[in-house]
Amino acid sequence: MRTSFSIPDDVVEEFDRVWREQELENRSRAVREAMLEYIEAHSRLEETTGEVVALVAFDYRHHDVIGELHAVQHEYQDVILNTSHTHQGEWCLESLFCRGSAERVRELTYRLRDFDGVRRVKLMVIRDSVE
Repeated sequence: MRTSFSIPDDVVEEFDRVWREQELENRSRAVREAMLEYIEAHSRLEETTGEVVALVAFDYRHHDVIGELHAVQHEYQDVILNTSHTHQGEWCLESLFCRGSAERVRELTYRLRDFDGVRRVKLMVIRDSVE
């Protein structure tokens, strides 16, 4: 199947550099592998149940989304224990330390991924069963 995507030039350039360094045969192969990794991460996230302790980290352009991000964080204060924030030029890095139901942490992760001004969201489940 052929398809097309709109991806910023700098991301494509970096992606091309990485797959060539890994000596993959072509960009299509690298895209397939990246898509499979994305699917696996999504599946693990969907399969996680019960109470969890987790770290949700994301980077974003402060001026684009700060008000909306704070509103989302207030909606999930039942699972967010604390936050850490640092400025990196026009980008900010935020870490949310969470404890609660896997479903609520998953919802929070998906909400953060839905912002155009958020570049990446990474979730690390530290424990999948809180004692």
